[in-house]
Amino acid sequence: MTLLFTPLELTGATARNRLWVSPMCQYTSVDGMPNDWHHVHLAQFATGGAGMVITEAAAVTAEGRITAHDAGLWNDEQRDAWAPIVAAIHARGALAGVQLAHAGRKASTHRPFDDARGSVSRADGGWTTVAPSAIAYEGFAEPVALDADGIDALVAAFGEAARRADEAGFDLLEIHAAHGYLLHQFLSPLSNTRTDEYGGSLENRARVLLRVVEAVRDAAPNRTIAVRFSATDWAEGGWGVEETATVAGWVGEHGASVIDVSTGGLVAHQQITTGPGYQVPFAATIRERTGLLVTAVGEILDGPQAEAVLRDGLADAVMIGRGWLRDPHFALHAADELGDAEAATLWPPQYLRARRR
Repeated sequence: MTLLFTPLELTGATARNRLWVSPMCQYTSVDGMPNDWHHVHLAQFATGGAGMVITEAAAVTAEGRITAHDAGLWNDEQRDAWAPIVAAIHARGALAGVQLAHAGRKASTHRPFDDARGSVSRADGGWTTVAPSAIAYEGFAEPVALDADGIDALVAAFGEAARRADEAGFDLLEIHAAHGYLLHQFLSPLSNTRTDEYGGSLENRARVLLRVVEAVRDAAPNRTIAVRFSATDWAEGGWGVEETATVAGWVGEHGASVIDVSTGGLVAHQQITTGPGYQVPFAATIRERTGLLVTAVGEILDGPQAEAVLRDGLADAVMIGRGWLRDPHFALHAADELGDAEAATLWPPQYLRARRR
């Protein structure tokens, strides 16, 4: 058996393989409710052999949505709408993950495929955004800096969303601290200029994230907790891989067991050099420094490339987004490319590979 199709033990469950579906926003929800689109979109990847299917970002508050069309988990009705989608993923042999998120200063925007760009005005259904400091993302509306009560409410919202995710049956709860959204905004000195206990030193800038990890852990103690980081801002004076490695170790001490390593998204003036596997070296650094389970993402294009990431000890699992969109049976074709005859016949017998304890 190839490494890519070797099961991976997690908290409370076992993923049948290490080829996972990365969170991908769909912008098809109304009032934060997942619907038939999400059911079909996500279940197809489980049929196609994924070991873990992670939903798009689910906002922990209505104001935390990137757009008015984002999914959420801020009320029980949304929990109940997610539950049959989770069951469909499980029925096809994969584990189900959810990404818990708050967009911060990047909230209340138009969808990427809309004609308009930037922030949506109140007159057009938008809302006031929040951030660690009143510093706007380039081209967006200026946010309001969160006060102590607002931070407490934010932490509580993550905890409540985690409780609902647990009740809906999700196996993995990923805290989104990447791509320039609110928790990333607290981490980076480019967006956090506070002078209180949540700004300045690395310990202070990481304080909100650590509180969120604790709240999620306490709400769902028997689930796998992951944190997605942007390992670098790709901008001078910004957040970098050494700080990421340090804080990743801290979130591990507070209850997270999986680190999902991406990059960028904090500022519009970032300077990124992309290419196949361009983010994998960051994942390798975090894995070496923390000893935690690490997933790699970013232009991983086929089975042999994904297998090489694992064989070289650079990550414990791989996350793929666009590849799954192009080919919902990506895992089956990857198994064929690698000559893994057992994994290439994933269904129906191997549905039993996903075990929830």
